Amino acid sequence: MQCSWKAVVLLALASIAIQYTAIRTLTSKPFQLCTLPSPQNCGLGDQETEPPFERGAVGCEDYPTIYMNSSRKTHILVLATTRSGSSFVGQLLNQHQEFFYLFEPLYHVQTTLIPRLSHSHNTADRRVMLGASRDLLRSLYGCDLYFLESYIKPTPTNHTTDKLFRRGASRALCQQPVCDAFGPSDVNVEEGDCVKKCALLNMTLATEACREKRHVAIKIVRVPEIGDLRALLEDPRLNIKVIQLVRDPRGILSSRIETFRDTYRLWRIWRATGRKPYNLDLSQLTVVCEDYGNSVSTGLSHPYWLKGKYMLVRYEDLAKNPLQKTKEIYDYLGLPMDKNVEGWIHANTRGSNEPSAKHKFGTIRDSAANAESWRLKLSYDMVEYTQTVCQKVLHQLGYKVVRSVEELKNMSISLVRDKTFAPFL
Repeated sequence: MQCSWKAVVLLALASIAIQYTAIRTLTSKPFQLCTLPSPQNCGLGDQETEPPFERGAVGCEDYPTIYMNSSRKTHILVLATTRSGSSFVGQLLNQHQEFFYLFEPLYHVQTTLIPRLSHSHNTADRRVMLGASRDLLRSLYGCDLYFLESYIKPTPTNHTTDKLFRRGASRALCQQPVCDAFGPSDVNVEEGDCVKKCALLNMTLATEACREKRHVAIKIVRVPEIGDLRALLEDPRLNIKVIQLVRDPRGILSSRIETFRDTYRLWRIWRATGRKPYNLDLSQLTVVCEDYGNSVSTGLSHPYWLKGKYMLVRYEDLAKNPLQKTKEIYDYLGLPMDKNVEGWIHANTRGSNEPSAKHKFGTIRDSAANAESWRLKLSYDMVEYTQTVCQKVLHQLGYKVVRSVEELKNMSISLVRDKTFAPFL
């Protein structure tokens, strides 16, 4: 008997749902909110009197590490899309000595729940991803790194693994107590050196390091819109501040073509031949602009649940004035920018012949020149098509359109309008 394609799809979705439910059942503790009516009773205010929690409930058993710490921890979330400059922004937080930073932990959710997914635009896939992602982020902000083990393959043995995605991108995971290979004076540890010299990642030590830091910062590119995070932002246990990073969609497309060569092979054919392939996956571009449009519209409309929790940053502005924009980011966070951050900016926003400057995820580069370098890489017909598809979001974010090849290639005129996006305070 032959199965219809609809039956196959339904079976696949059912399998995904069962797997996710199993993970939640095996890894989650029962959740119970504080019964007392005031946020102060959850350690968010006066901490002199401990509320009468029941043992065994999340946040009750772990009151000192989750609730009490909530009053002093700022939880930062960098919301971006791939190839928008998010690695750069992440490092502006990672370099701060009081930050525990994680680079793309949702990578493991995606590869575990939806292994076939690379840049999925399927509604059901996205729904599965978002539910699991929110649960994981909530746990990570509480410094529960054991929850992440459920998504790491192969499963860590005795809470140790060498499979954490981009472990070396986090300073906290390359320093004591997590790693003994580098001392406190080693402030510029390269990611590759961390991976080579540090032993297997011990999740218990990583959890300890997280709890010792005053703030937790996480960068993600697998949540499409700010509205998808509303449940987290309204969670009274968390103090999340979102930095939504955006970039000119034309620049994103150009960078993805260079970086994800297999996935964007047909786009490279279009660029090389001047002829758009008939089977080109246009959703690789349209979804970016749809998500941007929806997310930015929500953020800039200033809903009550984003008050004090939202800042929009254009990558181009950051690339042009990195020190000034970084200071603005830290002002929004209400935190001082330490000397490590400033030193990193001076060292990493210039031209460099170092090999890391050519790495696809590298951050050492002439940032100002790189911001609009896409204009020399995309053909005019590709730019024209992008402008048609992404017209609304280009206008929304203050990017100029071009009307000719000459205008496109004239690098003396910027395509980024002067536009201010003030934090929603």
